Amino acid sequence: MNLLSKFATVGGATLVSRIFGFVREMLMASALGIGPVADAFNLAFRFPNLFRRFFAEGAMNSAFVPLFSKALEEKGEAAARDFATQVFSFLTVVLFALTVPAIIFMPFLVRTVIAPGLNVCIDEAALQQALSCEDRFGITVAFSRIMFPYLASMSLVAMVGGILNAYRRFFAAAAAPALLNVVLIGVLVWALWDGQDTRALGFAMSWGVLVAGVAQFVMVTVAMRMAGFSVALRRPRWTPDLKRLLVLAGPAALIGGITQINLFVGQAIASFKPGAVSILTYADRPYQLPLGMVGVAIGVVLLPELSRALKGGRLDEAQHTQNRSLEFALFLTLPAAVALFIIPEPIIRIIYERGAFTPSTTAAVAAVLGIYALGLPAFVMIRVFTPGYFAREDTRRPMMVTMASAGANTVLSVALFYVMAEQGIALATSLAGWLNALLLFHGLYSRNLWIVDRSLVKRCCLLLLCAALMGGVLLLLMPLLSHWIQPGAGIGVQVLAIGILVAAAVASYFALCFVTGAADRQMISRMLAARRKRGARNA
Repeated sequence: MNLLSKFATVGGATLVSRIFGFVREMLMASALGIGPVADAFNLAFRFPNLFRRFFAEGAMNSAFVPLFSKALEEKGEAAARDFATQVFSFLTVVLFALTVPAIIFMPFLVRTVIAPGLNVCIDEAALQQALSCEDRFGITVAFSRIMFPYLASMSLVAMVGGILNAYRRFFAAAAAPALLNVVLIGVLVWALWDGQDTRALGFAMSWGVLVAGVAQFVMVTVAMRMAGFSVALRRPRWTPDLKRLLVLAGPAALIGGITQINLFVGQAIASFKPGAVSILTYADRPYQLPLGMVGVAIGVVLLPELSRALKGGRLDEAQHTQNRSLEFALFLTLPAAVALFIIPEPIIRIIYERGAFTPSTTAAVAAVLGIYALGLPAFVMIRVFTPGYFAREDTRRPMMVTMASAGANTVLSVALFYVMAEQGIALATSLAGWLNALLLFHGLYSRNLWIVDRSLVKRCCLLLLCAALMGGVLLLLMPLLSHWIQPGAGIGVQVLAIGILVAAAVASYFALCFVTGAADRQMISRMLAARRKRGARNA
């Protein structure tokens, strides 16, 4: 399976999960709008989700995978199994020690870290659903206690997923997150059908998150056993391999969770304004679709590929892999960013505007989405640049970059929130993302760890041109379809109008890319040929 096919496998599975995520958010928006229960659920879910990203995209994928791959390549499967067992046992103990105190002291965590804004009493008339300040704080604590064990389940999922990725079994780990969305969709459909009030729905969704975490762990464990590998739980022992993992894992966890750190900081600040947390969350979902499909796919596939090439001394292959990965990332990300920036309101209206989600809410969420779109290429490039450090077992430099970016995001969020409210937080997140990406690239380029070839420079310039021209096509078509994308046009007409806009944008962009040579036609042809061969073998 070539590199682009692996990206497509992981990206396709992630796309399915993101589509289910859209359905989940649509139902949730209709049922809860941007009221206090929605804010409480989003605040509570962000905390374990932050740590999940630390372990999944940080420690496990970025520190565990290179060491596990190294053991597998140099010492064989028995040594790799022993190393995995050490890590599994140690991780289980640490997670238990973290989860129990967190549940006990959750009121303190909510008051000081998760949602300090809930300490500030507000005008109840500003809320869509009347809850006292004390009630808002109480349900946020309750939801957080129910969902926090999700962290433990997902951290173990991340480790098992790392084993599958090292074996180049990418699909199961990429598809597992869809279970969360399937479970929550089931909960929402049941609650809406049964006529549950918003508070009961919030509790049902919180329990659904926990159930989904267990289901995902079962799924990847079964996939690991089908791959012929297993781990056991035993008394943790302090070994040199485990020590090396921890040295790499701490900085890697911080680096891998940079996007979630920025979003978490933004939500903590946004908790001072009722509804702002939910506005940021709803805007984040469309923005996460291309980021997840492209960025996660590249991050998952690129690291083991780079690690194997560097461990084998194939430096030219490593450089080629890095350059082509950046090309592929920009090829798919730039048009998505342009489209989200130009037509955010029609997109948000189709996805969310029904039930408790009003036209005024659509305008607020669309404004945030347009600003998020400005940072989309940067956050995808971060996923391309960080494996260049992790594959070389260097976590110190990207950690320093991440800390600088997170610091800048916090300062900008606080400053801009009082000027632009939730839009200021979105702008701070995008600016911090660009700072992070530029510093990571500079660190690789200045030490000759990333040699930019002529093809990359040429294609990047052409991709920027093609994306800009595609944006021009959208701007020309929007006045012609203006009556079709207005709130009173009907959902069917709006969907048709958006379909026309998207089809025209996609057709113009891909045509321009192939005509100008911005797309690597040979690589795409090889991928399509490989997929046809696999389809023929499976028939």
